[in-house]
Amino acid sequence: MKKLEELLEWGGTKRDITFLILSVAALLLSLFGFSPFSFDLAWVAIILCGIPIILEAVIGLVTAFDIKADVLVSLALIASVIIGEDFAAGEVAFIMQLGALLEDLTVARARAGIERLVKLTPRTARRITASGEEVIDAGQIRVGDRLRVLPGETIPVDGRILTGETSVNQAVMTGESLPVDKGPGDDVSSGTVNQFGAFEMEAVKVGEDSSIQRMIRLVQSADAGKAKIVGIADRWATWVVVIALTSAVLTWLITGEIIRAVTILVVFCPCALVLATPTAIMAAIGNATKHGFLVREGDALERLAEVSHITFDKTGTLTYGVPQVAAVESIIPELPEDLLYQYTASAELNSEHPLGKAIVRCYKESKDTCIPQPDDFHMLPGQGVQASIHGTEIYAGNEKLMSEKGIPVPDILPQLSEKYLDEGCTVIWIAADGRAAGFIALSDTVRPDAAGTISRLKETGVTPVLLTGDHRNAAEFIAGQLHIQEVVSDCLPEDKLESIDTYQKQGNQVCMIGDGINDAPALKKAYVGIAMGGIGSDIAVDAADIALVNDEIRELPHLMLLSRRMMTTIRLNLTFSMTLNFIAIILAITGILNPVVGALVHNAGSVLVIINSAFLLTWKKQNRQK
Repeated sequence: MKKLEELLEWGGTKRDITFLILSVAALLLSLFGFSPFSFDLAWVAIILCGIPIILEAVIGLVTAFDIKADVLVSLALIASVIIGEDFAAGEVAFIMQLGALLEDLTVARARAGIERLVKLTPRTARRITASGEEVIDAGQIRVGDRLRVLPGETIPVDGRILTGETSVNQAVMTGESLPVDKGPGDDVSSGTVNQFGAFEMEAVKVGEDSSIQRMIRLVQSADAGKAKIVGIADRWATWVVVIALTSAVLTWLITGEIIRAVTILVVFCPCALVLATPTAIMAAIGNATKHGFLVREGDALERLAEVSHITFDKTGTLTYGVPQVAAVESIIPELPEDLLYQYTASAELNSEHPLGKAIVRCYKESKDTCIPQPDDFHMLPGQGVQASIHGTEIYAGNEKLMSEKGIPVPDILPQLSEKYLDEGCTVIWIAADGRAAGFIALSDTVRPDAAGTISRLKETGVTPVLLTGDHRNAAEFIAGQLHIQEVVSDCLPEDKLESIDTYQKQGNQVCMIGDGINDAPALKKAYVGIAMGGIGSDIAVDAADIALVNDEIRELPHLMLLSRRMMTTIRLNLTFSMTLNFIAIILAITGILNPVVGALVHNAGSVLVIINSAFLLTWKKQNRQK
């Protein structure tokens, strides 16, 4: 029931829907001559549907001299009423309000993306003073303040670590799926999350200068700069009004029959013209929904049809964003790969680090044997873990851990790991009883349907671009696997925004596909933004025009082709409705049509437009997937 209420609030008020139901019932009774009261029941439609149209037209003309389709409709309504053609007036009012409702149904619901971003900014911080530690409002932090950040807390401002070592989840800024080890002298950004060790930092950028506040401004500015498509009926309204009035006045002056002039106004009402676009959009949205897309902006599919470039974030979009063990290498005979893998999984069994958890998960998935509990375990923030397994002392972590423990790394290890590093893998160094024993390489996993999706998108004539916060090696390796020629790596949110802006200034309309908070500004800035709805952040979904609910990117080529088919349908609808209008005008001028018959003719045109649009509900390109 809650979802139904949301739909009613989004697509039109319950009052509007009630008025339309009452109006159509009254018009049907009027058409068959049923009139239990002293007035024509068509007046129900005139009052409920017609008066709002007239008021809107008057307000637009008086306040901004804004001539829209409702101006001509108002003239036709008033003229029909004056000469006593009540049914014609009610029918026109009903059709126009129905068209308005359909257009409302294609408008996006209110979004809360910026508010969600604001909530990412911590409200409090721990400031260290001469008298000890105090909890203060984050807005009171000043440049140079010394702050303490505990494990699990969000970093309140941009700064530099003074003491302590940790790992920081920077996904909110860079989109990287793996945390980054940090120590004294390293920079940290507001909005990112401290995962393990406590540390002290110096505030460098505070308030409006902090990273998270800059991202909020980027989202706001990108949204404000995105042009909205104007309805075709309103775009042509001025010319339609001029032509209709001129034809009606000349006919009245030449023939002396006002009924012919009124008929011209009635048949010239752009009912089919108004319905041409929203009915096609609604049908296409219904089709897209069946393929896993939630279209949040009414004109998103119109814009998508014009896209020439599709920019992809890497992590979570083309890949799963979940690290997998890619290789295990051992350099000592007494600890072969299988045993090294088991010992490392045992050492990481109690680790909270995502890489440690990934090693444990992958071992459980690939081996039938149980992972032995370590006899001893120590977490070494910013470095790795230390554990004792069956009397063997195991260290697993980064190069800094090897250096801190005085464990020499033979040249063979860097040589063996170079291949994996070039492929964008993360390498975990392993030592046993004070000797370097080998390493485990972890990498992100490419979605199995990613290559086919990219290939089919190319067939539609669009150019794929990889736009990611990941490092160059990882980005180029994935791009090579998927045959993507254009790659932009190491992107912060403002870099993605700038890249999209550059493409669009060159005349290329860009569709951005992403899933992370850091993608929100780019999703807003792009001509069309598509967010991964399953694994994507709420903020990314709020910023996007379309959400891919089930994360099945293989459906993207269908959506692209569907948007173009929809535009073809809209053009056919417009051509038909305008042709019908001009034929009806000629018949009205010659006196063949009266207002009631004229209303029925252009009503029939509206029905045909709706039928043509309805074919989009089940449309799909044959052999779309091989």
